[in-house]
Amino acid sequence: QLVESGGGLVQAGGSLRLSCAASGNTFTINAMGWYRQAPGKQRELVAGISTGGSTNYADSVKGRFSISRDNAKNIVYLQMNSLKPEDTAVYFCNVGEMLYYSGNYYYSSYDYWGQGSQVTVSS
Repeated sequence: QLVESGGGLVQAGGSLRLSCAASGNTFTINAMGWYRQAPGKQRELVAGISTGGSTNYADSVKGRFSISRDNAKNIVYLQMNSLKPEDTAVYFCNVGEMLYYSGNYYYSSYDYWGQGSQVTVSS
């Protein structure tokens, strides 16, 4: 089970932190990530992180968002800074795996999702 918290309404330029706590068969988790889905758009990867700390970010959030993980507590965080109105979406926590190819890490999702957390950025 994945339980998210931390969404809300913030002005452009502000910050929010999302948290996602995993429970159940957590020993099988290789990587965790965050996706988002804006109205009328497809769900897209925001960031992923492996158990070892390797990360993968969408270009649109690089330098503004930071993903981290507490392996002992099975919690993954998404620190979002310098938020923009286009970051407005429902954010979903996910369990997946981190793949390594040609010098880069790529997060691949499993079909296992949190309930979603609304993030709204006003201009």
